[in-house]
Amino acid sequence: GHVFANKSDTEVILRGYLEWGTAVFERIHGMFGVAIWDAKHQRLVLARDRFGKKPLYVAEGAFGLIFGSELKGLLEHPACPRSVDAAALRRYLAFDCVPSPDSILEGVRKLPEGHLAVYEGGRLRVEQFYRVPDAPPHSLLEQLPASIDTACERLREELTGAVRRRLVSDVPLGVFLSGGIDSSAVTALAAKEVPRGALKTFSIGFSEASFDESSYARLVAKQLGTDHHEETLSAQACVDLVPQIADQLYEPFADPSYVPTYLLSKFTRKHVTVALGGDGADELFAGYDSVLAHPLGVALGGLPRSLWNQASALTSLLPKSGNYMSLDFRARQFLGGLGRPAHHRHQAWIASFTPEALQEVLTPRWRAAGDGVADVYAPLDAFAASRKETGVELAERFYVHFYMKDDILVKVDRASMAASLEVRAPFLDTRVVEFAMGLPFTLKMRGLSRKWLLKKALEPLLPAEILYRKKHGFALPVAAWLKGPLRPLIEELLSEQAVAQAGFFEPHVVRRMIDEHVNGRVDHRKPLWALLMFELWRRRWLGKGTSS
Repeated sequence: GHVFANKSDTEVILRGYLEWGTAVFERIHGMFGVAIWDAKHQRLVLARDRFGKKPLYVAEGAFGLIFGSELKGLLEHPACPRSVDAAALRRYLAFDCVPSPDSILEGVRKLPEGHLAVYEGGRLRVEQFYRVPDAPPHSLLEQLPASIDTACERLREELTGAVRRRLVSDVPLGVFLSGGIDSSAVTALAAKEVPRGALKTFSIGFSEASFDESSYARLVAKQLGTDHHEETLSAQACVDLVPQIADQLYEPFADPSYVPTYLLSKFTRKHVTVALGGDGADELFAGYDSVLAHPLGVALGGLPRSLWNQASALTSLLPKSGNYMSLDFRARQFLGGLGRPAHHRHQAWIASFTPEALQEVLTPRWRAAGDGVADVYAPLDAFAASRKETGVELAERFYVHFYMKDDILVKVDRASMAASLEVRAPFLDTRVVEFAMGLPFTLKMRGLSRKWLLKKALEPLLPAEILYRKKHGFALPVAAWLKGPLRPLIEELLSEQAVAQAGFFEPHVVRRMIDEHVNGRVDHRKPLWALLMFELWRRRWLGKGTSS
């Protein structure tokens, strides 16, 4: 009985709100950050999509409520808080991003994914409308698949539907194609829906061999018959972008793959307006190296912590390499996570700083009480306490709830939006997510094979050399760049004088890290990048003054 005034998809949400009230958000799939002013009831309604693909910030105080999709928008309001939140700073350095619902500014928060908020009568009420279920709803999957073939068929069916729905577009559309399993899967399924040669695919390559996957992207494009576009990036093109990152990121963000993601988005936008990507598959199907390390971490984790500290120091004797996931880098990260509870271990493995390292690098004002573990990992403790899963199943949920939501999706959204490109994620279709999260973990990892079921399901679509090759992330040669083309920027922004003036970090500790890295004694690529990104953000949004 509703009569639409225009053809905008936004009006669908408004009509749904008139029909069902805030229950409309339980019916909406896809990505959104929404604000609705209900004049009749004098209330503001805010909502954020199920998995946190789109951002929404709020600040509440005596001034009322300020909200927006970008933190820089809130900063235009004179009442918006501008002080760095100490706990958020520590967690940024430990998570490489600021985990929701915190923001880097004290008094500003992110609306959590799958939540809505109602501001009425001067009060803000927040409630959850969606949570990734512990087990699939009966309407989706009444029981676990009776056989591997059944599971593969069902997974292909769900992914096909997810890709088909995201191919609907009234503007030119293409697919990100890195040559990895995830993007290749999306490409293969999309190619089945259009005439051969009609699907546009996009990839970028690197001049540094250990970081380049472009040959695999060409292989997939050739087999599937796509209209493939490729651009090779020079180190200088990436380095030149680094000082500009803070303009696009209104919170500090320490994932270096933001740079190539933005450059890929910018290149793709020259040809299309919408692109499909493979984000979410690693989290849903146990694709990360650290999942392989989990059993070893459990076996060795009971040994004294002092032993692992000594072993970690010995990694300085390993041959140094700036290559992608080099042995010395892996060993240092792995040892830094041992001796911790299981739900802390995975974060320590992928982080720039452990809580103990933070106590050393931060000045007294910004340190946490004690050893900092309880403070820094409080979100992990709260999450583990709220879940039924344990062990590696809990680790898988960790990647979905923290790493995917606060790192991967933030990276893709900010980078693509900075290039005016819309990126859609078929793997994060609600039906796909609920199917995947309800599968037994034994169907995701068998022996040393990760994404086992996904690979099995894709065998009819992709060649074995794509499905079963070694995993390769979307990374930059940061270790080498910090010694070379990025060193002048490091020396300027993280000089002892600049660090002392800012007041967040201990100047002598930062200086030691720079010297150790440049001289090849210790690979500090991750912590130095995290410090550099924070300083770029601070200067851009808070100015060059001190922290006091």
